[in-house]
Parts: sequence; C-alpha cells; structure tokens
Amino acid sequence: MEAFKKMKKSAILVNVARGPVVDEQDLYTALSEDMIAGAGLDVLSKEPMSVDNPLAAYKDSRKLIITPHMAWASVEARGRCMQEIYKNIESFLAGDTRNRVDI
Repeated sequence: MEAFKKMKKSAILVNVARGPVVDEQDLYTALSEDMIAGAGLDVLSKEPMSVDNPLAAYKDSRKLIITPHMAWASVEARGRCMQEIYKNIESFLAGDTRNRVDI
C-alpha cells in the first residue's frame, strides 16, 4: 500500500510484466479510495482471474481495464511479428546475421 500512497493522484498504473508485481488488494483499495487515477493490467497474479480476486468486484471500467493477457496480440503486432520472422529467415538463408544477441 505504501507504493500507492507515494504516487500522484493522477497516476495510471500499467502492468504488462508479471501479475505478482502488483498487490491486487492494494490496487483495489487505491482505486476505491481515489489514491490513483486508474490502472491497466494485462496480467494478474492468477490467470484466469479467480472469483475471489478483489479486482473482480471493481466495476468502474473508466478506472480499471484488464485485458486477457493478450494485449500484445493486435493485428498490427502480429503482422509485425510475422514480418520480422520472414526477414530473419530470409537473412539466415542469405548467410547474413540479423537480430543477433551476443552473450
């Protein structure tokens, strides 16, 4: 709860990383008490959302948006992913190095 108390009231929390990064009970309280302006989540601590998740009771979609862990899957994102795969295969067949990660 301390993290939410330190945030501006105009803050919008976005979590597209891992569900457990955010304490969902604290987020529910922060939204309910207008400690922050809103939240957008693409991940939850347990997926699919359990009925006992406190965010299931939060009904203001102007302040809370939860996507089904598929926010990355827009038509544009999937198209770009396929283009990158095509370019990687094309480069490999040509003997070129592309998107190489050196460890």
